[in-house]
Amino acid sequence: KVEEVLTDGRRIITFRNGTKKEISADKRMTTISFFNGDVKKIMPDQRVIYYYADAQTTHTTYPDGLEVLQFPNNQIEKRYPDGTREIVFPDHTVKCLYRDGFKETFFPDGTVVKVEKNGDKVVVFSNGQREIHTVQFKRREYPDGTVKTVYCNGRQETKYSTGRVRIKDEEGNIILDKK
Repeated sequence: KVEEVLTDGRRIITFRNGTKKEISADKRMTTISFFNGDVKKIMPDQRVIYYYADAQTTHTTYPDGLEVLQFPNNQIEKRYPDGTREIVFPDHTVKCLYRDGFKETFFPDGTVVKVEKNGDKVVVFSNGQREIHTVQFKRREYPDGTVKTVYCNGRQETKYSTGRVRIKDEEGNIILDKK
């Protein structure tokens, strides 16, 4: 390795493989430029910023354990010390993945999808409608109080806000229509 001390106090160490390590005059910042184009910076506030040249991705690690990855397509992923992950996609959709298996996705149009660890899903649409998916049924709830349910055996049940109830069998034949 070759080490040079510059007049401004910076030190540059060049290794045989082409990697260079630069240490600031006050020794508070270090930049390592690897032979493959990757760059690692250790900042005065102890943040570590690593740039992966091939993937064009930046990985920043904060002293409190937070990690932030920035991808070339503008996707950003945050990994929190508690195991939570938050992904912001280029279209501004935000997905949160929690350590206990619960997932939430927030879409730009206001739609929110929540998925429980057991796979049960609740979709809340911006127009006020809600959809619930379980292994037993799929149900749509409308703002006026109407509820439509389709069971796993194909049976359909609609309860209207007026009190009317309509039930169809798995072939779509009406078996009850109580007004």
